[in-house]
Amino acid sequence: MKKFFTTIMISSFLIFFPIKVSAQSITYTVKSGDSMWKIAVKYQIGLSEIIQANPQIKTPSLIYPGQKLTIPNINDIKAIENEVIRLVNVERQKAGVPALKQNWQLSRIARYKSKDMADKGYFSHTSPTYGSPFKMIESFGIKASAAGENIAYGQPTPKAVMNSWMNSPGHRSNILSSSYSEIGVGVAKNKNGVYYWTQMFIHPSNR
Repeated sequence: MKKFFTTIMISSFLIFFPIKVSAQSITYTVKSGDSMWKIAVKYQIGLSEIIQANPQIKTPSLIYPGQKLTIPNINDIKAIENEVIRLVNVERQKAGVPALKQNWQLSRIARYKSKDMADKGYFSHTSPTYGSPFKMIESFGIKASAAGENIAYGQPTPKAVMNSWMNSPGHRSNILSSSYSEIGVGVAKNKNGVYYWTQMFIHPSNR
């Protein structure tokens, strides 16, 4: 049986200063040797998101050179998430702990968790859609021997949410834990522009 180690606490600081996020989609021309998965990895975007954005592709496993694909552009969101990851590693460096490797697939999962909370109006580690963080991570195909999650909402910037987490012993413990080697961060906003944040930490099991 796999063992998961986590300290999960909740922070809820209501500050209503939305971050502006906007981007146009990208048009990609399929090249010889491409597959949907290779394109997903290239743009660090989920396969299902690319499939959803391209309803004209009836059989996603069969794409041909010259076809045009729409790639969702979430670079602005990724920039916000990556800044949180950078700040995490700044704190780990101060504490003498090895930096965490960014895992874009884990960030995608964290983004889904934040969006689920924002859309359904709840704030909990247990999602009515995906279940526990550990079940969610595994259901998306990531195997881990250790995993943890931090969540927050209302903070207007990566710096603000990191300050909140670092001032909470449980969240700080996750951020500085030597049990983890990879991180994903996801952010989403609700209809009122309030941001929901999720950090997911893992130590991958043997792949």
